[in-house]
Amino acid sequence: MSLSIGIVGLPNVGKSTLFNALTKAQNAQAANYPFCTIEPNKATVAVPDARVDALTAKARPRKTIYASVDFIDIAGLVRGASKGEGLGNQFLGNIRECAAIVEVVRCFEDENVTHVDGDVNPLRDVETIELELLLADVQGAEKRLEKLQKLAKGSKEAKAAAEHMQQLLAHLNEGKAARDFPLPENEGFLAAWRELGLLTAKPVIYCANVDEGAAAQGNALAQEVEALAKARGAGFARICARLEEELQGLDPAEQAEMLASYGIEESGLARIIHTGYATLGLCSYFTAGPDEVRAWTIHKGWKAPQAAGVIHTDFERGFIRAEVIAYDDYMSHESEAACRAAGVLRVEGKDYVVQDGDVMHFLFNV
Repeated sequence: MSLSIGIVGLPNVGKSTLFNALTKAQNAQAANYPFCTIEPNKATVAVPDARVDALTAKARPRKTIYASVDFIDIAGLVRGASKGEGLGNQFLGNIRECAAIVEVVRCFEDENVTHVDGDVNPLRDVETIELELLLADVQGAEKRLEKLQKLAKGSKEAKAAAEHMQQLLAHLNEGKAARDFPLPENEGFLAAWRELGLLTAKPVIYCANVDEGAAAQGNALAQEVEALAKARGAGFARICARLEEELQGLDPAEQAEMLASYGIEESGLARIIHTGYATLGLCSYFTAGPDEVRAWTIHKGWKAPQAAGVIHTDFERGFIRAEVIAYDDYMSHESEAACRAAGVLRVEGKDYVVQDGDVMHFLFNV
């Protein structure tokens, strides 16, 4: 499974600059005027994971495959986007399939970079973004309600689904996010819910874009955004998009040296991905051998058969057992054979809950 993250924000907040930096791709033009991004930009990037590097150095496989993240960058939103202002909300459909949304807000002053609303106010920017997301959800719920009401004439289940959709619409019209709506046990409604891909139902990561001087410790504006994220139980990441862009073209050692000079331990890419994993309750397990070392993304709490199914559905259907070595045990012994001899290689069954960092091999029937 690949983690998908949609990047949204007002024009000129550093959103596309961040996209360029995160994806190492210069296909999202960053310019000082609104709506410079007129087509959705998508890029798939490897998840930085030091454990994968260490496993590769130890196992010396023929290839190494990291977990991946899809970043999707859309045109800047403005007030009234849901009513057609600016470029309208036509691009929001491109992030409906994303697992999470990163809301990038400007937390730096720069007289050379205009703000679409005149001055820098990140909390107001959050309000603007989330209002447009909410209004887009209202439009989607209204259209779906019309369809359900037509079906309701000949189906009790469709009638019940229509009633629940009416309740959802009322909830949204009160300014409440879809994620706060109590889901009923009605398959017709739940099917419609899944198809809608409601934007305000998705987990949010608030991303404060600061200048170089605030890259390490933040500033008052970023602290406001962090407090908002904490109050809402949302993810938070502080980045300096300009610094991230400067890192491009440097080798890993040079990047580490530059980050250290600013008092930063990891890149903005790593912080956003790690925050995304935590926000979505994700973790990784590994397969390691002479052919390949690979990271696999799963949900925390998944049992061994589910984790095996990420590799191939046959692995889940025909699951017999799993051989498991904790990452630290794997790295502290000379080889897998040494792990087996030391008794740190365990044989686990269908009820085993996979732990972050497990090195696993699956046995299954075809």
